[in-house]
Amino acid sequence: MTAGGPALALRALRAYTLRMDTSPALIGPGRGPLAVVRFLGLVFLGAIIGAIAALFAVGFVTAVLALNELLLISPRSRMMFDHAGALIAITVAVPALGGLVVGLLHLAIPERRPHAPADVIAAVQTRRGRLPARAGGLSALSALISLGAGASVGQYGPLVHLGATLGSLGARLLRLGRSDDNIAIACGVAAAIATAFNAPLAGIVFAHEVVLRHYALRAFAPVAAAALVGYVIATNVLERGALFHVADTAVPMPWEFVAFLAIGGLGALVAGAYMHAILGVTRLAGTLPLAPPLRPALAGALLGLTALWVPDILGMGQETLRFATIAGAFGSAELLLVLGLKIAATALCLGMGFSGGVFSPALVIGTLFGALCGSLVGQLSGAPQETFVFYAVCGMVAVTAPVIGAPLTTLLIVFELTGSYALTTAALASVTLASPIAAQLFGRSLFDIQLETRGLDLSAGRGRAVLRSTPVAEHLTRECVTLRPETPVTEAVTALGQARHGEAYLVDAGGRYLGCVTLAELEAAREAHGGPQAVAEVTTAQRPLLRPDTSLWDAMARLQDVTGEALPVVDAAAQDAFLGVVFEASIARAYLRHSDEMRREEHGTG
Repeated sequence: MTAGGPALALRALRAYTLRMDTSPALIGPGRGPLAVVRFLGLVFLGAIIGAIAALFAVGFVTAVLALNELLLISPRSRMMFDHAGALIAITVAVPALGGLVVGLLHLAIPERRPHAPADVIAAVQTRRGRLPARAGGLSALSALISLGAGASVGQYGPLVHLGATLGSLGARLLRLGRSDDNIAIACGVAAAIATAFNAPLAGIVFAHEVVLRHYALRAFAPVAAAALVGYVIATNVLERGALFHVADTAVPMPWEFVAFLAIGGLGALVAGAYMHAILGVTRLAGTLPLAPPLRPALAGALLGLTALWVPDILGMGQETLRFATIAGAFGSAELLLVLGLKIAATALCLGMGFSGGVFSPALVIGTLFGALCGSLVGQLSGAPQETFVFYAVCGMVAVTAPVIGAPLTTLLIVFELTGSYALTTAALASVTLASPIAAQLFGRSLFDIQLETRGLDLSAGRGRAVLRSTPVAEHLTRECVTLRPETPVTEAVTALGQARHGEAYLVDAGGRYLGCVTLAELEAAREAHGGPQAVAEVTTAQRPLLRPDTSLWDAMARLQDVTGEALPVVDAAAQDAFLGVVFEASIARAYLRHSDEMRREEHGTG
């Protein structure tokens, strides 16, 4: 390797170390009264975002419930409707027409699909923030229609994305930086979860566990303020009720904790089947000879036809979830049937293009699975059913935690909804096996799997994600020596010496890249008796070629096997037209800068 490359990289590393040692942001907690005022302003902004997100969340859920009543999706409205023949037609027509409206609505979104929590995670983890307001609003409207028409999808995913979009919009209006933008997004997410579940602690942890993926000191207070305001609005101002209530539970026998552990292991497999069913139907939908706007309509029609037989699969399934926690409400055969159909219905709806989340169906599927396990244990052991609800809740967390990648959040939801330490301890036993097994077999969460299929791999953390999302075009330069193939060797040596570079790049008259030649190779050719007279005759160094959209991460990987100071960047669409180079030192500085920014953000100083 020439002296220029590593020397520049070493200087960049030294400068970085010196900056880390002397930066006022890192050497002391003071930063003055202005910093305190700015921090308090961020906390106040979190509270404002929390209030707005909570109002939108409650309005969203209220509108969904009203549509379910109006369109005969809810069990209560179906039971009170007297015309059996009309009910059959409505059961099939409403989801099908709702799917058609949703499919047409998605044409107005640039990606031709609804935005979801995976897009929120991608925006934060790549540190590019800025969730588009128009796409977020259209996605929320699409989810509202999907849920109102009875699609087997969830409400919490759309609420999370809506809250995040509101937070990003607030940060954009105030022209905040990247770090504050991410915090504002997390505030909206925390408020949405706290409002939907009446669980502020779960909202705080979810925002850190799933979205931020680090526990930044600077982010904690604004996120907590947003979650608390959302909780107060949901419970006191608008009097929203909890998802379900469990009171006066018995204490399980010691041997039952073995069953809870087993439910965790099996629940990981159920979660994997659920996730892969969604992904499989999504891939299948792409191969169908059907226009994308018509796919949700087809899914709605199939859902409606199945619901004529088993109406429990319609909508969010909250009534099904509540009854599944009651011993004897469903028989074992019924639980197994509804469990299988709910997985299939959710995979069909989401895979074919309905807008909605995976959280609510996972809660229902997990509760049904846990209830099935509780029924089987009761039948085999002859034990009384006082602890039946423990099995249902253990199944719920065992399936939900791997799907959303948030074991702590699911445990806190159980604790805040029930107030039962014994129930939470039992759920902990299931999560202990469910999340690690699912992570090893399938991945951290469905969101991460979806992002991986889009080219964003978060398995190695934020650092790699940021570098993989940063193209080398941002560090492209023409400050290099370019030579024509016919340039004399002596003239080339002089040009490199004057420019203080150790290598040059051969470019023909049409601007096409031909290769790289080093100063050492040119010197050897000049001194050789009867050697080459033009640089085109000199043996050129082999270099990997970069494209403008090549990521910094890939460029770093290619540098490992290169001896030189830079990598050439060419335009493949224009017959390898030479665009410039990216220096090794530039890549090193970019890596150090991104690492510095993320460290500051995670330690509450960025």
